[in-house]
This record gives sequence, structure tokens and C-alpha cells, in this order.
Amino acid sequence: MGTRLKDKVAIVTGAGTSGEGMGNGKATAMLFAREGASIVAVDLNLDAAQQTVHAIEAEGGRVIAIAADVSRSEDVRAIVDQTVTRFGRIDVIHNNVGIEIAGDPVSTTEEDWDRVHAVNLKSVFMMCKYAIPHMEARGGAIINVSSVASIRWSPVPYFSYHTSKAALNHMTRVIARQYAAKKIRCNVILLGMMDTPHIRTYYRDLPSDEVAKIMRQRDAHCPMGRQGTAWDAAHAALFLASDEVQYITGAEVVVDGGLTL
Repeated sequence: MGTRLKDKVAIVTGAGTSGEGMGNGKATAMLFAREGASIVAVDLNLDAAQQTVHAIEAEGGRVIAIAADVSRSEDVRAIVDQTVTRFGRIDVIHNNVGIEIAGDPVSTTEEDWDRVHAVNLKSVFMMCKYAIPHMEARGGAIINVSSVASIRWSPVPYFSYHTSKAALNHMTRVIARQYAAKKIRCNVILLGMMDTPHIRTYYRDLPSDEVAKIMRQRDAHCPMGRQGTAWDAAHAALFLASDEVQYITGAEVVVDGGLTL
């Protein structure tokens, strides 16, 4: 066990994994726990969150699971209340939840637009709204998870996803500036092409050899010759959560293997 987050309390949303393997949220929760943090593993799917709990407890970490829809104000308030009741404080918030629904500016429905922005953007607003008052006395770290799709055009028509993540980038800057004097740092990670269970759900109906071919094509598209892993995302989050970066706030940390260069 490490000590980079010793005695810290971290809320990780989207801490479960959609399918087999290691997702970004689960890897981050596990890495935070390995570095000494007590973890609140939040996921819409309680079973998925419990799998993360089992993995952390097997390594001797402290963790609880909470099932919640982070787009709902009452659920987010309950997450914060349960965290403070159980652990007495909040030091780190890792806003990892995100969804995408296909559609361009014409084909996207109003309902899909609202749902994507509620999950990707409103959830972060609500978490900050209820958690920041518990962080103001001693400071802390807020890490938001965005995408390189927020800063560049993508041929994949996820219009509402792209706009929600672009707004998240600026929300990060606004929060960082407002709370800098109170030692609350807020930074955002822009992920590139990742090989995670979430990505593979797009291809779940394809034969395994076809999926392997698609993954090789995705790897080849990245300058480093491979997609990112959940651990690449988690290590970036650990860096931003740690006290090593007490003078970094409002930053966009691009984790994409050179994709946007």
C-alpha cells in the first residue's frame, strides 16, 4: 500500500465496470485505495459497484458502495451525506460518469440531448454543489473526466456528448478559479481512444475476430501504437488527486498517447 492519499476520503462516480475487465472508474477507485484513501464507490448498478468493493477489500482497503443516479439531485445529496456520516470528510471527488447517444445536430432528439447533458454535466455540477461545502475548510481535489472529443472534431456523430464534455472543460476552469483561495483544486482529464469494457460494448454483437480487428485498427490510429487502458486514466487521476500537485488547478490534462498532436 502507498501513502500518496493516506487518510484521504475519495468519492469515485462510475466506479463499476460495464462488462468484464477493468473500467476507468474501477481502476481509479482501486488505485486511490492502494495509496491509502477510503473510497466511496458510486455506480448506477449496485452489483458493479460491489465488484469494485470486493476488489478493494481483497487488497485491504476501506470502501463502501452506493447505488445512485448522479443526474438526480436527491441521489447526489445522499452520496455526500453518506460519505460524511461514514468517513467524516471529503477530500477528493472523481467525476467519472459519462454516456453518449448517437446523433448529429439534426437527428439528436431533445430527450437524448437532455439525458446526455444531465449525466455528463449536471452530475458534476450537483456533486460540486453538495460536496464543496465539506471541502472548503481544508481544501481538496476535484477531478473531472472529459474527452479529446471536447476539443476536436470527431467523425463519430455524438453531438450531445461532444458539447457536454466541452462545457465540462470550462466548468472545471470556473470552479478552479473560484475556489483556488480555499485550496480546492479542480482539473480535468481529456481521454483519447481507450480500450475498456465500455468501448467494447459497442461491438458486443460482432464475432470475436471482428472485434479483434477493430481493436487493432483503433490501436494503429494512436501515435503510440496502442489505445489507452483504464490504468492510464487512473494514474493521471491519482497524480491530480495527490498533494504533489498543490499548485496545479484549472488544467486540462490530455491522456491520449499523442492522438491530438
